[in-house]
Amino acid sequence: MTNETQNVTKVTKESKNKIRVEFERTDLWERLKIKYLSLKFLGTAVFVIFRVVLLLGISYIILYPFITKIAGSFMSPEDFADVTVKLIARNPTLDTYKAIITENNYFDALFRTTGVSLVAALVQMFSCCVIAYGLAKYKFKGNGIVFICVIFTMVVPHQILRSVMTLNFKSFDIGIFNFGLIKLLGGTPVSLLNTYWPMVILSMTGLAFKNGLFIFMLRQFFKNIPDELEESAYIDGSGIFRTFFQIILPLSIPMMITVFLFAFSWQWTDNFYVTIFFPTVRDYATFPTIYGIPSSLKKFTEAAGGSLFSSAFKNTVSLMVMAPLIVVYLFCQRYLIQGIERSGITG
Repeated sequence: MTNETQNVTKVTKESKNKIRVEFERTDLWERLKIKYLSLKFLGTAVFVIFRVVLLLGISYIILYPFITKIAGSFMSPEDFADVTVKLIARNPTLDTYKAIITENNYFDALFRTTGVSLVAALVQMFSCCVIAYGLAKYKFKGNGIVFICVIFTMVVPHQILRSVMTLNFKSFDIGIFNFGLIKLLGGTPVSLLNTYWPMVILSMTGLAFKNGLFIFMLRQFFKNIPDELEESAYIDGSGIFRTFFQIILPLSIPMMITVFLFAFSWQWTDNFYVTIFFPTVRDYATFPTIYGIPSSLKKFTEAAGGSLFSSAFKNTVSLMVMAPLIVVYLFCQRYLIQGIERSGITG
């Protein structure tokens, strides 16, 4: 360090110390005016207040519906008939929760829904990985057409396919039109309605709900994996399947967890496929079956405030359905965010 630099540093330190000493010797009121009555401080304070008010307003708009549902779940039928009761229950009770658990068989529905959602999500995750990897890494005739069909499944409303899926699984056969395998063997098509097999078959073939989105996300992820990794594996004697299972899939774990969580959540709250594949036997269905008003509470739906009580009951069921998903999200949110970032669809 040169003498000139040392002198500049010394002068700077002496100047700062001098200013600090003079500031401390100044009267307290003068110091407060200098510090807090400046335009810079006022501008910063106004910006902070505006930001806090804006965030509080947005949070209120988002959280208010959930707050009303939670508050309504603890209200008694008398509270709904009382116009003075808004959010805080005057006669709080847990009768609604007890009726849902005991009369609507909440835990049975929870067990069935968990099993169906878990199996469907795992099968969808693996089948979508295979399809997306083939579309991303292998060039073959019709690759673009297949990908367009995948995108098309994201656009077409599934309600249009309702009657077609009902007929197919009512007389299920492996084949195309009248050339089914069961018919060729001399048998008769079987009915898969009122069973879980339609959901499993749709998940295995990559045709279940939102599978087009999962394939698109995974395809974008696989396209970002360098081809040199696969080429190195092929040179070392690794085959296609070994490369896929030992190299590609371990790299895809965050993305696979993201797809699994999406598939699990959508299957968990599914009402469309349940009403199609379980037209008569609802005892084997999932959460949509517990939305009916229990017999012990039906008398309150006809009294004063009955419509409000019915809405609050359904809101309470929705809260109990969402609660396990919230717990799953709290434990897996890190993987969910990583998967969305690596998918390449966040722009």
